[in-house]
Amino acid sequence: MSLTVEQLVVRHPAAAAGASPALQGLDLQIASGEQIAVIGPSGAGKTTLLHALACALAPSSGSLLVDQQPPWSLGAAGLRRLRARLFLAPQTPPLPPRQRVVTTVLAARLPAMGLWASLASLIRPRGAEQAHAALQRFELGDKLWERVDRLSGGERQRVGLARALLSPAALWLIDEPLSALDPARAALALRSLTQVATERGVTMIASLHQVDLALAHFPRVLGMREGRLVFDLPAAQVTPQLLAQLYASFEHELQGSAAAPLPGDATQAGRVVAPHC
Repeated sequence: MSLTVEQLVVRHPAAAAGASPALQGLDLQIASGEQIAVIGPSGAGKTTLLHALACALAPSSGSLLVDQQPPWSLGAAGLRRLRARLFLAPQTPPLPPRQRVVTTVLAARLPAMGLWASLASLIRPRGAEQAHAALQRFELGDKLWERVDRLSGGERQRVGLARALLSPAALWLIDEPLSALDPARAALALRSLTQVATERGVTMIASLHQVDLALAHFPRVLGMREGRLVFDLPAAQVTPQLLAQLYASFEHELQGSAAAPLPGDATQAGRVVAPHC
């Protein structure tokens, strides 16, 4: 799935009057099958960009084309069909707490299923083997029949990523997928996502706080700050000087990207520690 963005400006509906747009005049060309990391300090507009590309936020001005189509001119039915081909994974996936993991993962297939098949899947999950295989890629095969509310923060985050592998989407938009994972599982998660995306020709765009992992796993990197695109470069051309400029006054975020994050799968005093970025 290809994307064309020209002079895109996006304002949040709940933003205060007179507030600066969350995205300001972005220009992007993304070819089908590309894998791109989006980095930048907090408040840069990374999440807003993903929501705009997911057709969840309408542009205030400028244009967005998805496979050469302007999504906001398709009408309600056309927009629903287009959204069925997109997969947006938020940092904290909204997983039903009392649902079994197998049902939650298989729910990624719902956009391609009819009404009766969707209802039947809630009663008797079909495709448990595929769900198990997807979970195995994230070291969660043993959690297939667990309830979601019995998982740790890091496990829930990985379940949310496993859903992408079963989704029929041609575009994955993944927001901060590693915030609750230790370094080893973070690297494993990115390897799994990039490998499957390559095999299927899926376009993948992921926002990351972990700059070192972004440079190691993605061939193209976008640097954002204050709603603007600062650079759009091959990973090999992103220099320490560029990163220093991008994270000026936010050096702690850049330095923290190379350090071990707090382990979201660990427990402290019997409680799961799930850091948020």
